[in-house]
Amino acid sequence: MSDPITVYPIGVVSGGRRQIFEDHWGAVISRLILDPAELDPDATLGLGEFSHLEVVFHFHKQTRIRRDAAHPRGNLAWPRVGVLAGHSPLRPNLLGVSRCALLEVAGLELTLQGLDAIDGTPILDIKPYTTEFQPRDPIREPAWIRQLMADYY
Repeated sequence: MSDPITVYPIGVVSGGRRQIFEDHWGAVISRLILDPAELDPDATLGLGEFSHLEVVFHFHKQTRIRRDAAHPRGNLAWPRVGVLAGHSPLRPNLLGVSRCALLEVAGLELTLQGLDAIDGTPILDIKPYTTEFQPRDPIREPAWIRQLMADYY
């Protein structure tokens, strides 16, 4: 389709969980240590005015990629859906996006709650989460995703 895209981490997750498991991320506290070789010291200026962030990261421990369809978490009670219809870490480009609470900004160190990425995860980008970027129309989603996410946070 096109030429490969090169992406460089801007930081790394420190603390929080050290192992991958699916649920109960809501109480997890972790820090993002941003790389001063990639970002100026004032890169986080104004960020502390926001309550939540969107964090883009790389599933660096994942060894498998999925491009097809499967039952989410292998649960046969849920429908078989394509990789693009779910949030599995088995993705074509191993990219994750998480919305989480911003607890503190200390220069190039951010303290977060609810980031569903493990210790050592490379951070690719960060954006403040704003309500203005939410869809204006009602959200439609299937019942199985609500069941899957019931204990996620």
